[in-house]
Amino acid sequence: MACELIKILLFEESQSYADLIQEMLLAAGRSNSTSVPQFQLIQVQEFLEAISVLQAESINVAILDLSVRNAQNLEIIRKLHSLFPNVAVIAMSDRQDEAMLKRVLSINAQDYLVKSEMTPQLLRWILLCAVTRQQCQRQKSQQILEEIPKNREITLVKQALSAQRDSEARFRCLSEATFEGIIVHDNGIILDTNHVVANMTGYEVAELIGKSSFELVTPESQELIRKYILSGYEKPYEVIVVKKDGSTFPVEMQGKIIPYQGQKMRVVAIRDIRERKRVEEALQKRENCLRKQSKTLVQLAKSKTLQQGNLNAALREITEAAAQTIEVERVSVWLYNSDHSKVECVDLYDARTKRHSWGMSLLKANFPAYFQALEEQRSIAAHDACNDNRTQELSEPYLSAFGIASLLNAPIWLGGHLVGVVCHEQISRIRQWTVEEENFAGSIADFVTLAIEASERNAAQEALKQSEAEFRAIFERSSVGIGLVDMKARIVDTNPALCQMLGYTREELSGKRFTDFIFKQEGDLELYKQLVFGIRDRLEMERRFLHKDHRFVWALVSISIMSSTNGEPEYFLAMIEDITERKQTELELCESKEAAEAGSRAKSEFLATMSHELRTPLNAIMGLSQLLQQEMVGSLNDKQKEYVNCIYSSGEHLLALINDILDLSKVEAGKEELFLSKLLVQELCEYVISTVRDRAEEKGLQLVTEIDEKADICIADERRVKQMLLNLLTNAIKFTPAGKVCLEIKKVPQGIKFTVSDTGIGIEQSQFKFLFEPFKQLDSRLNRQYEGTGLGLALTRKLARLHGGDVTVESILGKGSQFTLFLPDRPLQTEGVSSTLAQESLYLGESHPEDIKGEPPIEFLQREEPKKITNSDRALGAGVDACLRKPIGIIQLE
Repeated sequence: MACELIKILLFEESQSYADLIQEMLLAAGRSNSTSVPQFQLIQVQEFLEAISVLQAESINVAILDLSVRNAQNLEIIRKLHSLFPNVAVIAMSDRQDEAMLKRVLSINAQDYLVKSEMTPQLLRWILLCAVTRQQCQRQKSQQILEEIPKNREITLVKQALSAQRDSEARFRCLSEATFEGIIVHDNGIILDTNHVVANMTGYEVAELIGKSSFELVTPESQELIRKYILSGYEKPYEVIVVKKDGSTFPVEMQGKIIPYQGQKMRVVAIRDIRERKRVEEALQKRENCLRKQSKTLVQLAKSKTLQQGNLNAALREITEAAAQTIEVERVSVWLYNSDHSKVECVDLYDARTKRHSWGMSLLKANFPAYFQALEEQRSIAAHDACNDNRTQELSEPYLSAFGIASLLNAPIWLGGHLVGVVCHEQISRIRQWTVEEENFAGSIADFVTLAIEASERNAAQEALKQSEAEFRAIFERSSVGIGLVDMKARIVDTNPALCQMLGYTREELSGKRFTDFIFKQEGDLELYKQLVFGIRDRLEMERRFLHKDHRFVWALVSISIMSSTNGEPEYFLAMIEDITERKQTELELCESKEAAEAGSRAKSEFLATMSHELRTPLNAIMGLSQLLQQEMVGSLNDKQKEYVNCIYSSGEHLLALINDILDLSKVEAGKEELFLSKLLVQELCEYVISTVRDRAEEKGLQLVTEIDEKADICIADERRVKQMLLNLLTNAIKFTPAGKVCLEIKKVPQGIKFTVSDTGIGIEQSQFKFLFEPFKQLDSRLNRQYEGTGLGLALTRKLARLHGGDVTVESILGKGSQFTLFLPDRPLQTEGVSSTLAQESLYLGESHPEDIKGEPPIEFLQREEPKKITNSDRALGAGVDACLRKPIGIIQLE
């Protein structure tokens, strides 16, 4: 094999690995020795291409990469050995596989290569061994043929012809086994073809043989084919094939010159590329759509309309862009109302009329499945909207009404909350929405969110500007002084009112310390700290300020904190109101109040003194007149009895008047004390009714009592409650000439109401304001007709308010009146004065024995004493004797 050229056919799809083998072969062939063979590498990637090379070239070795074709490898090795038995076959793989080695050697492969173990020397050695073994096998076959006798030449000729036929049969077999169309032609005349071409064109194989291949393509494609045949072009190119029925479709052709039946013929491989074209067109369409959508989104992102905050204009631009981009008839934006109960259409663009509209609404309660899908899904792509479970509810009221067949809806989210939906609507025909269109719809919804945020931001900015303008107007025109002070107590700004209040200009105050103008008090620093730390919302205090002319200005100061955008305190806002005149008025009022209180105290003391001084002789008059009435010191004639009775009744009337005056003066002076106890309402009612019953019967009046079952307990001063009820009942009987007087007691949530109503003369509404004034009756006519001092109602109201309640009145002139005493619920207090003394003693002097200064000691004639006198006459006489023997301040009578 001196200077022998070994041609190698390499089945390898990887160009980089083919280059690596080429380098190894070059390295193996570099030698000065003439015995070293040279190697020529021919790379192929397809089986048909390999067949052409093997037929055209004298190939010594074929190397097949098993890692590329997997299951077809062994079949290819068999076919190569069958078609070209003189070519040595070497298998090559990525890894050492003993099972694979045995299989490839069993089907006549000469050797097996592992890529990772390959070196130039190993590759050279394996190639030489494979070629040598193959040559030995060929020589053995030749020797066998030479031993055949000469007389068998005819047989050999026949065998040669048979071998040629077998070769052609093998070519036919290979052409029929491939998935590509194969045509062998001579200057366009079809010499041979396979069933794939027949199936493509609609002809039979017999019809195609002898036919011009140019008749199978369009005129434009004929020119292209002629051009490539003449130039010997062997790369793939596209033409349009005309089928037997006249229809056309694209194919890819690739031609090559091969020996065929002893001549050089052109073989053409034909591949149907209709599916590839469809995929390419779909990809191109998808790419165009994506490009168009991307362009629209970029334009919206740069849109000044969205940035300006005009929501209506922004929505119009968004809906128009969306309709034009994905080519739908209608695009609309729906937003939830304030209570989230329905969505309202704020903009609907109809691409057919190029008009915008709005105003429709959909109640959330009527379409639960649709609104639930909006909240749960990223988008609703309803290809057949009327039959889709998510949108079927909308069919009758909305979809059918507008002829909507397909819906693509994307929810609008703002701040983590669903605020609306963008609807893309296809009219009349059902449309299959793509993933890209769903993503685009989601992006459109995001732009609506941006438009809403921009609108809200713009509204907030406008509101802020308006607020700032209003604040500045208030700041400048306010009659109250306003100062803005930083956290270091430096004055930042002041309004004209504060400048006028302190006598400085704004420039003079700017930068000065606020504390230089205000008089501080102890504890002010702690208050300011509480304000800064958020413990207090504001400070309100009265302080003096120093005027420029060194006089003092009293002011009511209200200080609050103004925070920065990050929430940190930034300024003090001081509202300063000049109250100098009010302070002077308060001072004058205080002086007047003190003078009035001194006069009131003097009056109360005078009345108390006079009442006490009057009671002492009055008690003697009443006591002695009662003795005379009882004729304990001798009998009286009728005239004397009349005079004595007149003396007693006049004294009794005078005593009641003195007691009312004393009670009223004590209440007004704030010296009256209540002795609260738990009272049974039933017993209280029976007591006051029994007290006034005789007087009512004398006038022929009906006395009615109504007591609520829930009103069983009352916490009050027993003596005062009885006094108030007796005053109201006595007045009702006094001013009721006929009819009835009713006492109604009712439990209310806050306390108890005692209502005294009558059918008397009634009161004009204009006279209500005089009812509760002391020493006041309504007119002189009443003064002449009805006796009284006008103290009862005044004292009753004051005692009621002392209990925390009140007395109110309702009346119709000529029909009657209704007075209501309200006493609130309150806890029982037992501290202070002894309840026994407060409840069982009748004070004829001051309210407490300890209040009587310099008076004689108090003695009690109580029922529990051993020397108890049951006879009232004798008891009264004993009392008088006791008074004569020793001055007594309090007498308890039964």
